[in-house]
Amino acid sequence: MRSPKALIADDERLMREQLRGRLAAAWPELQVVAEARNGAEALTLFEQQGPELAFLDIRMPAPNGLEVAAKIAGRCHIVFVTAYEAHAVEAFERGAVDYLMKPVDPDRLAVTITRLKQRMQAPPDLDRLASILSTIQLEGGPATNRLRWIQATIGNQLRIIAIDEILFFQATDKYTRVVMQGGEALIRKPLKELLDELDPDQFWQIHRSTIVNVRAVANVSRDIQGRLSVSIKGIPERLEVSRGYAHLFKSL
Repeated sequence: MRSPKALIADDERLMREQLRGRLAAAWPELQVVAEARNGAEALTLFEQQGPELAFLDIRMPAPNGLEVAAKIAGRCHIVFVTAYEAHAVEAFERGAVDYLMKPVDPDRLAVTITRLKQRMQAPPDLDRLASILSTIQLEGGPATNRLRWIQATIGNQLRIIAIDEILFFQATDKYTRVVMQGGEALIRKPLKELLDELDPDQFWQIHRSTIVNVRAVANVSRDIQGRLSVSIKGIPERLEVSRGYAHLFKSL
């Protein structure tokens, strides 16, 4: 069986070197095929090298480790490396991903390696990773119950999408359409459930079939009959505002 490949992503060179050295000592068969200094490099190197494992610093420069994990979810097994997120340890312990505290302790690394070898016998657990990502916030303290990530179907793939990336949700016959810059996806969660979980300061229902990300609204216009519609940044589509929701835009 071929040796597994790994990616290390951390903005601190000494931390990358320490982890690489301890992995070499504890798991000599593992090949560290790429090292990244930030999230953008991590995503590029991941696509180039296709590693089975990714060791991601949570607080590295954008995108951070949680955002990188969401983008590569389901395609490799993930270990978060952190110096700060002690409140997230319980979430990590529930499985699917693991964590390492900085500086990396050899005994703790041995436990992680044992877990990884067991998990690599099966595909990465996308459902549990999505659940874990939803429990973690970088600001510290307990996570809120607001929705932060969703699982969505894009073509033949299932992806985890950060809520902040979404421009609007729109109900269809059987699914809810999720529109982002450069693409869209489908989910089965109805708008009513989404409303209960989304941040009401960021996401407004403007029609019985539409929820919009307020940060994505470019402008609001009124036609000669007095009907409102909103324009969304970066896309040509305009969204109708029902009369019952027109009051939301009186202050804009």
